[in-house]
Amino acid sequence: MLTPCDTAFADRLSADLPEGTLTAPEPRHLEEPRGRWSGQAGAVARPRTTAEVARIIRACHDSRVGIVPWGGGTGLVGGQIMGQGPAPLLLSLERMTALRGIWPEENAMVVEAGMVLADVQSAAAGARRLFPLSLASEGSCRIGGNLAANAGGTAVLRYGNARDLCLGLEAVLPDGTVFDGLTRLRKDNAGYDLRHLLIGSEGTLGVITAASLRLFPQPAAKVVAMLAVPSPGAALDLLGLAGQRVAGLVSGFELMSRIGFDFLAETTPNLRPPLEPLPDWQVLLELELPEGLDPEATMAGLYDAASRAGLVSDGVIATSEAQAASLWHLREAIPLANRKIGAVSSHDISLPLSAIAGFIAQAPAAIADLGAFRVNCFGHLGDGNLHWNVFPAKGRDRAEHDAVRDAVKTRVHDLVHALGGSVAAEHGVGRLKVGDLQRYGDPGKLVAMRAIKAALDPVGIMNPGAVLAPI
Repeated sequence: MLTPCDTAFADRLSADLPEGTLTAPEPRHLEEPRGRWSGQAGAVARPRTTAEVARIIRACHDSRVGIVPWGGGTGLVGGQIMGQGPAPLLLSLERMTALRGIWPEENAMVVEAGMVLADVQSAAAGARRLFPLSLASEGSCRIGGNLAANAGGTAVLRYGNARDLCLGLEAVLPDGTVFDGLTRLRKDNAGYDLRHLLIGSEGTLGVITAASLRLFPQPAAKVVAMLAVPSPGAALDLLGLAGQRVAGLVSGFELMSRIGFDFLAETTPNLRPPLEPLPDWQVLLELELPEGLDPEATMAGLYDAASRAGLVSDGVIATSEAQAASLWHLREAIPLANRKIGAVSSHDISLPLSAIAGFIAQAPAAIADLGAFRVNCFGHLGDGNLHWNVFPAKGRDRAEHDAVRDAVKTRVHDLVHALGGSVAAEHGVGRLKVGDLQRYGDPGKLVAMRAIKAALDPVGIMNPGAVLAPI
């Protein structure tokens, strides 16, 4: 049984920490971006060092006080929001932002977990290297949270998830033990890989305090195009054609439906779509090229081949960095427009590539009897990750559909599961999808997960209620 982070506990803990480490929670600590839940916390701890993190976690372990790790507060599944149970201590690493080292010749860097993702990217660029993890929230999310959730983003097709970009970790385990695994090695088979256990665990097995990250040479050139495609199936064929013509050079492949651009027109009318008339489906395609390839000619050649194959009907190729940024800005503005419209139910899903077109065709019929909806389907088509989000009809409010919201989610997720997909693609499980993990998760996996949780966190203080349902 956990105990609350009350005044007496906070006073004892504060006496063992530098002045100002413990503060009262602010509204930003207790809210989440979609406005679905609010949280609670007895206090917020903002340590400056790993030793202070260990001291805080050890005290919570000894007093059975729950800990909710807090990164940039950008999570979309409630992993950073605890609304029920004894008030926890909220642990923020926002003061731990140091660049501990960078080794360009090794394509590696070590950063503290509180560093904002955009600052990680800038530090790598300062050494003429690339850290490719890229998210719409990169100006506020933090690398520790990215790793804890195994974040995806727009470059997974070429570079992989956050898991694939991490060489080693430093973390504090639930009893206050410091795990120093900040290796920069590419090969190390000395026992269990605790790095991969902690990545994606969403703060339920420990708190990441620093990370050793993989870097890459900066591409000699980039080229971006917005292309009209007749269908999601044609978009997948275009992806295959791009793989044949420029193997390994596709760094972004984003599918967008007309509804997304309709939402932009409703909420941000100053953003003009590049293609007129507006097609039902578009692909944002980015290539990263080595020396010796002309970017515009390479993209134009791909477009010509796709046009001859009937895979594209229109398109625009960016001829400057500003134009490329403008095309990407349209894609990144779609989630912001979604929030302004207000979703009935949002679905972060992944599917086998061969099942995507079938899912997009079948899913509207699965919820048709529940109400009149608009569906905004967009996402990272190259890695099979779709955001299939359901909205009220124009002029209606999402609150009118609260009674059917769970039914919408269940029907969509049942179809995803039946097609061999995942209902937690890149946002994680958090608290929102705990029931989904119980419903769709492999029983053997769940048994193993509970055994790992019990072994590392027998008291149950680490992010209580996240990922695994209480038993």
